[in-house]
Amino acid sequence: MRQRSIKSRDLILEECGDWLEKAPEFCKGRWRGLFGREDAPLFLEIGSGKGRFICSMASRHPEQLFLACEGGSNIAIRILQKCKAQELANLRVIRAYADDLSAFFEDGELDGIFINFCDPWPKARHARRRLTHRRMLEQYRRAVKPGGYLRFKTDNDGLFDFSLEEFAAAGLAPAAVTRDLHASPFAAENIMTEYEERFSAEGKNINYAEILF
Repeated sequence: MRQRSIKSRDLILEECGDWLEKAPEFCKGRWRGLFGREDAPLFLEIGSGKGRFICSMASRHPEQLFLACEGGSNIAIRILQKCKAQELANLRVIRAYADDLSAFFEDGELDGIFINFCDPWPKARHARRRLTHRRMLEQYRRAVKPGGYLRFKTDNDGLFDFSLEEFAAAGLAPAAVTRDLHASPFAAENIMTEYEERFSAEGKNINYAEILF
């Protein structure tokens, strides 16, 4: 889908520049140092959309550090605006696609990864582009420290089935799986994304899985 142009884009980027990491490749191995908090847990959301989830996480957990990775430039601006409005000192935005996490993170640098309602890439020939394809799972395994996690949510049942198969192929046994997140014990701690709220209102079930590395 084509991104809608944002008026005053350059002005917004200037005003919200404190939350935008313009050269993430130079932050590899020193993300915590940028926040001035070397011992704090560090979490990444891949494909943050307009940022409701990751901004809510940062607000709810000020003792933790968060990175929002969003390749859509105009969408990333919406995250930056939320960061500024909420004055979130523990969140930075990476305006890039997560094609190669090793370019941005040392092995074991992250404590966890969130993937929420990513593009399902429904055509079989595009399977390798899915964020839960085994080639991506191997990247997550390297970037997340032992004992860390991947938490995955989707409304797409086909993508969820595919993801469970990819987890198994990668030798990753889910620590938690449900096909109806909002009716599960995991609902109490769940933060809904914009998509999730809309799909739920339409009566769609939300799939959820957690992998421990």
